[in-house]
Amino acid sequence: MNDAYTYIADLAKAIEPPLDGTLSRTLFSDERVKVVLFGFSAGQELSEHTSTKPAIVQVLSGKALLTLGGDKVAAGPGSWIRMPAGLPHAVKAETPVIMLLTLLKA
Repeated sequence: MNDAYTYIADLAKAIEPPLDGTLSRTLFSDERVKVVLFGFSAGQELSEHTSTKPAIVQVLSGKALLTLGGDKVAAGPGSWIRMPAGLPHAVKAETPVIMLLTLLKA
């Protein structure tokens, strides 16, 4: 482990979606940013909520239906979503999903 940087060779392999449920792993956090890797089993949902911080979601594998405000969007590998603070959003995994969440604190 090096305190000067964080290196992960393959984000999609850094977490395994559980057979049933959701798993999260904080990869990095400081006063400006928090980066969390999520694994969702197929059918798992993250109910509608908001964040006090702007956020970026990157889908690394799988397929999910995201609710962003009043819109529903299909997300798959390579999807990138920027959300302002306060935007109501939700996630429903249609297949096992791995996604990266970056919360911007500053």
